[in-house]
Amino acid sequence: MSAPFRTALELAAAGIPVLPLRKGKVPFANCRACLYTSCGGRPNMKTPGPCTCPAPCHGWAAATTETGVITSPAWATAWQGAGAVAYHPAGAGLTVLDLDNDEAITWAQASLPRTVVVATTRGQHWLYRGTMPSANGVRPGVDIKSRMAYARWISPGPGAPPGLLARAAGLPDAVRALVVKQRPAARPVIAAPAPAGGGQCPHRAPAYLERGIAMAEQRITDARSAVHATVYGAFLAVLSRHGRCGCLTDGHVTRLFAAAQARGETARHCTDAWTNARAKLGV
Repeated sequence: MSAPFRTALELAAAGIPVLPLRKGKVPFANCRACLYTSCGGRPNMKTPGPCTCPAPCHGWAAATTETGVITSPAWATAWQGAGAVAYHPAGAGLTVLDLDNDEAITWAQASLPRTVVVATTRGQHWLYRGTMPSANGVRPGVDIKSRMAYARWISPGPGAPPGLLARAAGLPDAVRALVVKQRPAARPVIAAPAPAGGGQCPHRAPAYLERGIAMAEQRITDARSAVHATVYGAFLAVLSRHGRCGCLTDGHVTRLFAAAQARGETARHCTDAWTNARAKLGV
């Protein structure tokens, strides 16, 4: 039984969801269907789950407290090659303040309430009860790991200290404010132009087109996996029904692009998907 495997079982027993890491802090690619979607590949995704992929999933979404999953054949090879154990802080109701150097630790000691401290290779992890968005570089040498993120467990002893979750202090407003202060302004939504039209109009009323756009927006917003494919499929559906008559406006396209970018798609991905859908339909 490897050391990471023993640590994982003890952390899971303490209510902390765990996953194996390769050497170099990289998750195992358990589920290729969700490597770059809302199930763990992208930290900027706004909807964390629950994951519907075959267990175990990828990245932070693979973290679990279920002994049956941790000891399953699906993870047996991963534990044999694991370089470390990681955990999903928000899954345990925690936020981790990752302090990478002495200066960051000194700042935290002077500015924040004391809480449970876990040693790391370069500094300390301060654990607080409560969850929040994860963010990197909120201060020099300071990262925040909570929702949709994982943190490595490096500490003297194999597992979680007794009563760790109960002993953690409540998440202070000063930590929450770090993410609010560094949050960038919203990016402008860039949309491709709508087709010029010229075909026969199938719309019986303006509400018909509005309903089609709204359904496409909702389809994109509800995507939990395969976001690229979902966006392309929604664009294709809209263009196949509304792309030839000229009723589809730039405003409609902007709404679709905004929905896709809210799910983590870049403007370039949106433009490529729109262009490919138009090319497929010849509009």
